[in-house]
Amino acid sequence: MSESRVTTNLEYLVARLLLGAFAILPVRVGFAASAVVTRIFFVFSRKLRRVGERNLEIAFPSLSADERQRLLRGCFANLGRLLAVFAQFTTQPEGLKSLIDCEGIEHLEAAEQSGRGVILFTGHIGAWELSSFGLSLFGHPLSFLVRRIDNPKIEALIDRARTRLGNRTIDKRSAAREMLQIMQNGETLGILVDLNTLDREGTFVDFFGVPASTTFTLAKLALRTNAQVLPVFAPWDESRKRFVLKIEEPLKFELTGDETEDVRRLTQLFTSVVERYVRQYPDQWLWIHRRWKTRPPGEAELYGIAK
Repeated sequence: MSESRVTTNLEYLVARLLLGAFAILPVRVGFAASAVVTRIFFVFSRKLRRVGERNLEIAFPSLSADERQRLLRGCFANLGRLLAVFAQFTTQPEGLKSLIDCEGIEHLEAAEQSGRGVILFTGHIGAWELSSFGLSLFGHPLSFLVRRIDNPKIEALIDRARTRLGNRTIDKRSAAREMLQIMQNGETLGILVDLNTLDREGTFVDFFGVPASTTFTLAKLALRTNAQVLPVFAPWDESRKRFVLKIEEPLKFELTGDETEDVRRLTQLFTSVVERYVRQYPDQWLWIHRRWKTRPPGEAELYGIAK
């Protein structure tokens, strides 16, 4: 057996055991168990901590070092909570409903009835996997873009969970034709919009006052198909002890007639929505991702971290 095949099987075994262990636990017990796991992960993830610390310095320069550490620990805790929830997708999906308050579903229903096609966007905030799976729980399955995991066995495992209740995943690397077809059919597409992109795949807009290379896929698709664009997020509300699946009204924006400028303006608009949620739930965003890695021409890089 080749070394790569051994690695593939070992990675798959670890993933399956981890998800399986959390799947048999009641979800709230899973939250407690995940807190222990993520505290250990936090201690041993020095490189990721450095990325998170740098991001927090960029976004919140006025915060104390102790406060930034608190937010970074919250980021890791949020990942653990997401793990505990995701493990329930294939075993107790209906039970998750008791942990979700769904707000604004009428906005999605009205957009769906318009027949224009609907684009839902979200970011890596709270239980972002619930922004799609949660909608399928409430009777609104959709298609959404994903980056396929390199390990095919883990990818198949994750995909089965994501699509359990009627959702469909689309490989973002070859999605153009399918996205257009979804819009032409008046259906719903989901897109994550808060990761760094290569300069040829995005446009620079402000995120926490700093230029960030951001995907232009959503804006170009919406402008060319006249689709409605709605925010959807699934943060954890500590006071309620529940996730809040929030669907907001469609974004409103005026066209200038200059496609490049319209793409930039719409991209800035939805990025500002993401920033609003990050500011509201600062301990629930994915701070360990190098969001400002791609820089405008002539600007120095912002991360003094080895690859």
